[in-house]
Amino acid sequence: MSFNIVLIEPEIPNNTGNIGRLSLATGSKLHLVKPFGFELSDKRVKRAGLDYWKHLDLAIYENQEEFFAVHADKKMAFLSSHGTQNYWDINFEDNLFFIFGKESVGLDTGLTDANQDRLFKIPIHSEHIRSINLANAVSVVVYEGLRNLR
Repeated sequence: MSFNIVLIEPEIPNNTGNIGRLSLATGSKLHLVKPFGFELSDKRVKRAGLDYWKHLDLAIYENQEEFFAVHADKKMAFLSSHGTQNYWDINFEDNLFFIFGKESVGLDTGLTDANQDRLFKIPIHSEHIRSINLANAVSVVVYEGLRNLR
């Protein structure tokens, strides 16, 4: 069992480090799509990922076009606060790609508009926030997927 966690243009090194640790803990592959808001050598990435980073199954892409060209035939679920379906409605299956956007603005509207049938959200029950932390969102979705596949 494994999933693919995709971070498009991540901006916060601590989030990426924590998601790297989560990827390893769940047997998932981590895909990072440039540009990044930091250098992968950033000590904050390594501190958040600790000594686990070297064990990651990691792929890096120069841009979104490269990522989607390489994985055009794969099954994907796009996560956005603008989704109309809840994440627990994802058809979880082995090797599914979970696509997450950058921390400041999420996925761009081109992606969300083109993937409405595969666009999911994590419900937020407060009008005072627009989203949850990216590392938390990835954790929620990946562990729900593992629960569904067990």
